[in-house]
Amino acid sequence: MIVISAALKAQKKNNEFSQVDKIALQIPDSLSGSTIGISDYINSNFISQTEKSRAIFIWITTNIQYDIENMFAINFYQNTNEIIDKVLITRKGICMHYAELYHSIANQVGIKSYVVSGYTKQNGFVDYIPHAWIASFIDSTWYLVDPTWGSGYIQNAKFVKKTNDYYFRTRPEQMVKSHMPFDPLWQFLNYPVTNQEFYEGKTGLNKTKPYFNYQDTLSQFERETEIEKLESSSRRIEKNGVKNSLVFDRLQHNKREMEYYYNKIRVETYNSAVNHYNDGINQLNRFIDYRNKQFTPKKPDSEIREMVDLPEKSFINSREKLKEIKKPDPNTANSMIQLNKSIDEAMLNLNEQKAFLDKYFSTGKMFRKSLFYKYTWMGIPLN
Repeated sequence: MIVISAALKAQKKNNEFSQVDKIALQIPDSLSGSTIGISDYINSNFISQTEKSRAIFIWITTNIQYDIENMFAINFYQNTNEIIDKVLITRKGICMHYAELYHSIANQVGIKSYVVSGYTKQNGFVDYIPHAWIASFIDSTWYLVDPTWGSGYIQNAKFVKKTNDYYFRTRPEQMVKSHMPFDPLWQFLNYPVTNQEFYEGKTGLNKTKPYFNYQDTLSQFERETEIEKLESSSRRIEKNGVKNSLVFDRLQHNKREMEYYYNKIRVETYNSAVNHYNDGINQLNRFIDYRNKQFTPKKPDSEIREMVDLPEKSFINSREKLKEIKKPDPNTANSMIQLNKSIDEAMLNLNEQKAFLDKYFSTGKMFRKSLFYKYTWMGIPLN
């Protein structure tokens, strides 16, 4: 949600970026219809990350109008491309549009950034709808940027366009006074503020709390898989206190996302097990077909041996994949039982072929051909 007029922060004195602003606001209409066009212009006209980030901020806060009519229609889980396309076409949006647009352009001009979601406080009261802003690594320092609150304010149910530089490159210890991310990692503080403290306005430095190395945690976060990110984020969110429904909803969303990924992994792992099994069956059938042809055309013994080793490896790999599946749902569990039975049956067949092959290799080469025929005496097998 955008800041209302009474909660406006004091403007930073003297615009040190006046020249940057002048150039940034000259982006031609032919380029402003896409993030690629905007980022190309910024890269062509600015060198430092500070100048580039300022150019993004001033262009967005000047050209994008706040969409009061849809101020409650916040959906953090909407397709990112759709969000960006819409805001560039309509030239209006709410917090997620401002944030995603900034994030997209920043990354394209070489500035690492993340969209941060959380909730805010205005005039001493915590807002009841979520908000989105930006964490940006500008010239080796983490800053917070809120292009929504930096674009103007609401007065008498109308949006007043007025750039507020307070929300450009805001220090973490300042931003946490009004912006509380769901995941405390995005506070960028070594002594994070809890949700309870945020409500009480106790956002000052408190070294009596456990030290939190956000730099190392962020480095680890950037190496994690999507499901690991959800798991670690959920742990941090819960530890920081589930103070309101917004925090609770984020946790529930994370749990649903984790279950989605768990299920996706289970399905992919099961399918991999099936593929290994099918490979083994095909390899085994090729050997049986070769045996039925009395090992013609002729192949070296080592190559023939490999023809039964390959399916065995495939069946073993199939079993190993099945062992990787943890807490399967009932349908998957039943499929796993059936696949294990199929592997058992295939292994029985394979062992019969291996026994024949062992006998074949232990027989003198002059007599091997006879092993392909069945000899009986009075109906009794002789071989």
